[in-house]
Amino acid sequence: MNNILTGAAMGAALTTAGVYKPSVILSQFNFSDFTMLQTFLTAAAGSTFFVTAFQSLSLTSLPPRPCAPLSSSAKSFLSRHAGNILGGVMLGTGMAISGACPGTVLAQLGAGVPSGRYAFGGAVLAGWAWNVLFSKRMPKASKDKADGDGEGKKKQAETIYEMLNTPYIRAVAAMEVLLATCIALAVKYAPAEAGYTRNVVPPLIGGACMALSQFISLALRRTTLGASTSFEELGSNLWAIVKGQWDQIKSWKNVLFMGGMVAGAKAVTAFIPAAAVSLVEGTAVSPLRGLLGGFLIVFGSRMAGGCTSGHGISGLSLLSVSSFLTVAMTFAAGGVVGLSMG
Repeated sequence: MNNILTGAAMGAALTTAGVYKPSVILSQFNFSDFTMLQTFLTAAAGSTFFVTAFQSLSLTSLPPRPCAPLSSSAKSFLSRHAGNILGGVMLGTGMAISGACPGTVLAQLGAGVPSGRYAFGGAVLAGWAWNVLFSKRMPKASKDKADGDGEGKKKQAETIYEMLNTPYIRAVAAMEVLLATCIALAVKYAPAEAGYTRNVVPPLIGGACMALSQFISLALRRTTLGASTSFEELGSNLWAIVKGQWDQIKSWKNVLFMGGMVAGAKAVTAFIPAAAVSLVEGTAVSPLRGLLGGFLIVFGSRMAGGCTSGHGISGLSLLSVSSFLTVAMTFAAGGVVGLSMG
């Protein structure tokens, strides 16, 4: 039940904020509107506050997001984060093509966005492909990798505060100041006026709603938000059912979270008609783009070890190096593809 409730909170938050709409996501990546950026920055700031509070009070003991190497022999910084780089590029490309990410595609499904159905199909296919064909071949990130060999191995920094050799709380405070500065600059120089007229609430309030869903996840599940794992679990379970290997189904908890997100989005659009997309917005993405983009967003997210919520909201809140790198590559690739597509 906690997974369903948490999913419903996240789905409702995405829908209320309006960032689930393909037009809002596409306009961010062609830099014509900055609703998504303002919402994302506010959500990250609020999430960081809640995650830090739970960690400091010992209510949770969440590790940082690990790096995602593509080779078992990876030792250098870039090779250890190759999956974050390549996966982030795929995620950003898929978002700019489909106008969706692993979380928003579920909100689109609940809100009845036509392109969201195709993106969902591509996402489920990617979840199956990753789990069945690739995940078992991927190396696991070692927590004691060294810069050298033999004795005296140096642990690779997984967090920003480890990398900068600074106290955790001081790094969190600096993170919050940085995010607040970015929000202020975005409000002044990257307005979201066009986006606000399409949404229920202003971007900053929408971001606060998303941060609140992080609080609900921490309070009910003692873990952070993330959507892409749901597709891997769904693809794996469906494949097990097709093969008749029911004993291979280990869990449905992430699928329940997925169902909660769909239900949350559906409830908001049912009670607040202004939150729903228009016919023009709903058909802005073709079925082929939806299918291809849906595949890329989930396959890339699994390669990177997280998506825009897992890395972008939760991972940044934990000051994970891998999350900063993945998010940077996602927005960079999405911007390049978005501008090239006009």
